[in-house]
Amino acid sequence: MTETRHVAHRDQPAEVSPLNDYRLYVSMASPISLRAIANARRILQEAYPGAHQLTVLNIAENVDAARADQIIVSPTLLRLAPLPQRRFIGDLSDLGRLRKAFGLLPSPGAA
Repeated sequence: MTETRHVAHRDQPAEVSPLNDYRLYVSMASPISLRAIANARRILQEAYPGAHQLTVLNIAENVDAARADQIIVSPTLLRLAPLPQRRFIGDLSDLGRLRKAFGLLPSPGAA
């Protein structure tokens, strides 16, 4: 796996809804990484329906990119845009910590 992209296309013009750009570094052999991929897709779709991009990179196949982003553990989710950049390490199952770290609003009906 060199790169898997999940892009939710925007229904609104770019001026109205800025793109939220995320990069998730994983180790494909890890069940935790597989859980992180599923959680990231779900969380970002809930938080930014139609206005986000998630790039999933396998560290073993993207060593230079991981080194440039200073990734030392997987899974690691980076928020590239909007600034400031943020990172979250783990399988993304702790929604409270993730929302706080990235400033995400709770989904409707969430406790």
